Amino acid sequence: MPPVRMSNAQAVRAQLGAQGFGDPRPGGSVDVRHFRRMIRRISLLQIDSVNVLTRSHYLPVYARLGPYDRGRLDRFIYDAPEMFEYWSHEQAYTPIGLHSATRFKMNAYEGRGWKRIAEIEADHPGYVDAVLDEIGERGPISSRLLDDPGERTGPWWGYGKGKIALEWLFTTGKIAVAKRVNFERFYDLPERVIPPEVLAQQALDPTSAHLARVSAAVKALGIGTVKDIADYFRMKVVETGQALESLAELGGVTRVEVSQWGRPAYAHPDLVIPRSITGIALLSPFDPVVWDRARAERMYGFHYRIEIYTPEPKRVFGYYVLPILFDGRLVGRVDLKADRQAGVLRVKGAYTENGVDRTALASALASELETMAGWLGLEGVVVGSNGDLAGPLALAL
Repeated sequence: MPPVRMSNAQAVRAQLGAQGFGDPRPGGSVDVRHFRRMIRRISLLQIDSVNVLTRSHYLPVYARLGPYDRGRLDRFIYDAPEMFEYWSHEQAYTPIGLHSATRFKMNAYEGRGWKRIAEIEADHPGYVDAVLDEIGERGPISSRLLDDPGERTGPWWGYGKGKIALEWLFTTGKIAVAKRVNFERFYDLPERVIPPEVLAQQALDPTSAHLARVSAAVKALGIGTVKDIADYFRMKVVETGQALESLAELGGVTRVEVSQWGRPAYAHPDLVIPRSITGIALLSPFDPVVWDRARAERMYGFHYRIEIYTPEPKRVFGYYVLPILFDGRLVGRVDLKADRQAGVLRVKGAYTENGVDRTALASALASELETMAGWLGLEGVVVGSNGDLAGPLALAL
C-alpha cells in the first residue's frame, strides 16, 4: 500500500493526541485508573535528580492530568508495582508489561562487562558477589547502608566501589530498585520487587523484544520517523528500521508521508488525529513531547535546549525552563523555581515565540501557574522581570 499522506499540522495533533493532550484533565480526584491509562499511552517517565521545581517524573503526569497526589503516584509505581525502573530512555519508569522485552538488555550488559567492575574485582576479589549476598540478606538497602560502601573518588560520578557494584548488578538485572526515599535508590532482589508472574515470563529474544518496544514507541509517539521511534527507548536506528518494516508487513504500523519532513514515517494503525488540541500545559525538559530536541524543532518550529549545565552568564532563558504548550503549539517558555523557604513559585523568566498573543497566553498561564503552586504546596506565584511575557503575566496574576 502507498504511504498515507498528512500535513505536519496533522502529525502534531496526532502526537499530542497519542500523548494524552487531546483529552480534558479529570474533573475530580486523580486515581490509579488515570495513572494506568496515561502510562499505557506514553510508556515512560524519565527520571532526573534536579529538584528545583519538583522531580521531573512528576511533571509529565501533572501536564496531562492536572493536580494529583504525588504519594499516590509513588505507590502506583512501587507498591503494586505497575512500573519498574531501568535504563529504558535514560533512567526511567517503564510499564511492567515491558519487563520481558527489556531483559535482553540486561543479559547483553552482563556479557559486555564493565572496566570499573573488573578493576574492583582485581583489587577486592569477591566484592561484587558479597554485595549481592548482602542485599539478599538485608534488602532493600541503599549504597550508603552497605557494610563496606567504599570511599567516593570525587564529585559527580566519582562513586565508591559499593555504588559501582550496585549499578552493575542493577544494570545486569541481578537486583532491582524496590523504592526511592528522598530520591535515594533502595535495591533488592528482583523476586522481591517484580511480580512473580512477570518474572516467570520468558525473556524475549532480541528480535521479538525490538518488535515489542518499537510497537510501544510508535503508539506513544503517534507518528515518527525511524530515528524518532528509535530514540524513544534508545534503540539502534538500523534495528528499529528493520522492526518497523516487519511490523508494516504485518499491519502493526502504517507507512506515512508527512509534508516537509522529507523522510519516511510510521504511525500506529489505530491512530486518531484530534480535530483540535486545546488548553495549556507546562512541559518538563524530559517530557516525551520535547525530550527529542530535533524532533520538537522539526514539528513545532521550537528551538529548545536545557541550560542547567550552562554557566549562568551564558544562559539565554534560565536554569530550569519549561516549554509552554498552548492550544496545540509550543508558544513560549518559563523559568521556574519552587522557593520552598519563601513558600512561593517563582517565575524567574517568561518568554514567547514570535507571533504569539501575549495577553491570551498570559491569562491562561497565570491560571496554570496558580494551580501548579497549589499542587506544590506553595502559597502564591511571584513573577520576575526577565522576558517579554513577564509584564503581561504579572498583570494577569
